[in-house]
Amino acid sequence: MAFSVNTNAGAFAALQNLNKTNSQLSTTQTQINTGLKVASAKDDAATFSIAQKLRGDVAGLNAVKASLDRATSTLDVAIAAGEAVSDLLIELKEKAVAAKDAGLDSASRTSLNDDFAQLRDQITSIVQNAEFNGTNVVDSSNTSVIAITNDTGDNTISVASQNLELGGSIVTISAGTTISTSTDAATAVTAIESSITNVNTSLSALGAGANRVELQRSFVDKLSDSIEVGIGNLVDADLAKTSANLQSLQVKQQLGLQALSIANQAPGTVLSLFR
Repeated sequence: MAFSVNTNAGAFAALQNLNKTNSQLSTTQTQINTGLKVASAKDDAATFSIAQKLRGDVAGLNAVKASLDRATSTLDVAIAAGEAVSDLLIELKEKAVAAKDAGLDSASRTSLNDDFAQLRDQITSIVQNAEFNGTNVVDSSNTSVIAITNDTGDNTISVASQNLELGGSIVTISAGTTISTSTDAATAVTAIESSITNVNTSLSALGAGANRVELQRSFVDKLSDSIEVGIGNLVDADLAKTSANLQSLQVKQQLGLQALSIANQAPGTVLSLFR
């Protein structure tokens, strides 16, 4: 065995092992602090790249959720308006049928006509105010509801608008329709019955569109959750395992310091040769 005060091989080896332990300890502490085993490209470039791509997909799906929620709210408002119009048409039919009675006195006919006009005009008020976020699906603007369905925005769902304004192809009674005479009332009944059928068909179309949007929203939620879990499987640290590893490395660090201390004392044994 060679003795030297210039070169301490044991101390070199102990220092290398201690540095390695310190590096592992630093990595483990970072994993505990962040909860991630891959927090940056330095940890695992390939895995980090995959995780970032998936995070981009999740971000895109968050925008999809917002778009679908907007579409759902727009359709909910439109359906509420359509149902209100349908109810008003039923009331209008009742007034018109009553006004068909040729034996009505003048006062009763006038009263029925006044009520009819108020209900008729209420349809216009409802349709004009059935707007959500600047979109009205039940007026003559013919603005369809469009929602994106994928994370790149390439695919969409479109639900056609339904014009429920007076005098249109759906609500065929006009703003000037009255029941001031028996003949007018008879004409109005025919138009109202047609309008009720048309509005119910429009409500069916809006309801089917709303259901489709809700189904897509549910799917996007599940898809987003699945991707989030996948990202976690790639980059999340096993904290139970990491905690156990931390304790092991702390013990190794202490032992490494002792080993280095002992190695540093070795050159002192040379002095005993000169006593």
